[in-house]
Amino acid sequence: MGKWSNQTTGTDFVLLGLFQNIQASNLIFSLLFVVFLVAVVDNIMMIILIWVDTRLHTPMYFLLSQLSIMDLLNSSTIVPKLATDFLSGKNTISFINCGIQLFIFTTLFSAECVFLAVMAYDRYVAICHPLRYSVLMRPTVCVSMVAGTWLGALLNALFHVTYTLSLPYCASRKIQHFFCEIPALLKLVCADTSLYENAIYFSGFLFLLIPLSAIMASYGQIIFSVLRLISNLGMQKALATCSSHMIVVSLFYGAAITMYFIPQPYHTAELDKVISVFYTIFTPMVNPIIYSLRNKDVAGALRKVLGR
Repeated sequence: MGKWSNQTTGTDFVLLGLFQNIQASNLIFSLLFVVFLVAVVDNIMMIILIWVDTRLHTPMYFLLSQLSIMDLLNSSTIVPKLATDFLSGKNTISFINCGIQLFIFTTLFSAECVFLAVMAYDRYVAICHPLRYSVLMRPTVCVSMVAGTWLGALLNALFHVTYTLSLPYCASRKIQHFFCEIPALLKLVCADTSLYENAIYFSGFLFLLIPLSAIMASYGQIIFSVLRLISNLGMQKALATCSSHMIVVSLFYGAAITMYFIPQPYHTAELDKVISVFYTIFTPMVNPIIYSLRNKDVAGALRKVLGR
């Protein structure tokens, strides 16, 4: 691979990439690109299946389709630029494009944090209040929760992107990352950012800790209800339904909390890159596999579509 280009204009940033000083970077890039392709195919397939099969027109699958849209957009925002930089060696990104990438990523990241809590609430209602499910999760409620999630995420991203890009940057514009993310950009700022970092922690409290608390409360109620079931079959079915969600939550929130709540002095550039890979490349691939492709309803819909 050619040397990283350091030629920039006054408003360009330099993305040092994911593979800097890494042995066998070609192999790692190939693996990550395969993961990206799998994520794109899986999520597009999920969206199409839920759209065309009327049996999947339920609140749970409507929410799953929204998650697939988020994951598809997230991967498509980060990986194509990473691949282009790696193959061409031109690793610059303009100030405007960096802002666009930062805005899209922050919106999707914030939305997914809240959205996983909405999905946990859906499972809580389905298992703990099955007779009221059609009322508590009626279409207007689902649409309102999804719209509120997107709106809150957009406003959060607008604030952070506007403030981050208005800060004074030093002469060096080399971002120790493979995409524009707030913690990496703050390391280039020639000003005291401690007050703004408190705002990031507050935003993290709203979009990470509160949704995570809601998820834990929902699954605490689910486990309590499941333990009271007399039927082993019912218990197994309920636990199987929830286990997929908990795996996704553990992967996503584990990486997110490590990135945004551990103090910056304990971070290294390489660690931040590895953590970011989890929620930008890896989880978008495993989400549809864990959530739905092993689901018998989705499998039936896939066989039906392939049969046509």
